[in-house]
Amino acid sequence: MTRTIPLLLAGLALAVPLSLLAGRVWIDPFAPETRNAAVILMELRLPRALLALAVGAGLGAAGAAMQGYLRNPLADPGLFGIAPGAALGAVLSFWTGYAAAPFALPLFSLVGAAGAMALLSLIAGREGGVALFTLAGMMIASLAGALMSLAISLAPTPFAMSEIVTWLMGALVDRSWREVWIAAPLTLLGLGFLLVAARSLDALTLGEAAARSLGVDPRRLQMLLIAGVGLTVGAGVAVAGIIGFVGLIVPHLVRPLTDRRPSSLIVPSALAGALLLLVADCLCRVLPLAGGELRLGIALSLIGAPFFLHLLLRMRRGLA
Repeated sequence: MTRTIPLLLAGLALAVPLSLLAGRVWIDPFAPETRNAAVILMELRLPRALLALAVGAGLGAAGAAMQGYLRNPLADPGLFGIAPGAALGAVLSFWTGYAAAPFALPLFSLVGAAGAMALLSLIAGREGGVALFTLAGMMIASLAGALMSLAISLAPTPFAMSEIVTWLMGALVDRSWREVWIAAPLTLLGLGFLLVAARSLDALTLGEAAARSLGVDPRRLQMLLIAGVGLTVGAGVAVAGIIGFVGLIVPHLVRPLTDRRPSSLIVPSALAGALLLLVADCLCRVLPLAGGELRLGIALSLIGAPFFLHLLLRMRRGLA
């Protein structure tokens, strides 16, 4: 644990400058400074790098907190239904045509995330049981997915349908400082809620009854997790679309480097998530594709699906 955070910070210190230089057109740091290079760095690549850090950190920390709460190493932030709820809000902004207005798309997405959070809190009830909480999240995710499919099938124009499908693939293309100022504060606030819940998550590893005997309030813990995961995941979806598998992959990569307690996993997972998303975004930029840039959500799904299969096979061998 004591070496993990410095190593991740060192990786970020190397990756951030690389992300500023990398692209279809590489910037030579030793060349005489030009006005175009300065504009590209400050207006295009720097906000994109900061956005990758914010979104990746939020998804990584949310995944670690969820796996600790559900005591399931295969848990992913999408299980809570908050990410699909945020995506549904964004889809409705395209469907109604409001997405063209400034701040409308992230606002619709954040409202969708807030609606999913409120519905999850309402269904889970006052007792805060983990099983009911999980089932409620799965129901919300399924409902949001069905409504998104309905919106796509009833899209008013082919252009609207194309915009919806493209956005759902997840990417950081054409993002600006506006998206950074939306995502960064919400992600930091969400991380704060998750860190407050960390000690209670440690107690929960002993079981719900033991956690109650240690003074853990299940309802308070549930609200902290809804707020933390809702803000981190909702902010990421609002500015970048659906980017999956980060919350699943990152805690598994970091866990062997810690003492495996949820409280010691959240910060390293946030740093590792930021590093993973930043490096993946750099690769998406430099890969030579005839049709344009590879979408970040697709790239991470291509990485995450085999990783998930590897986890399943390893668990199967463990049970054999």
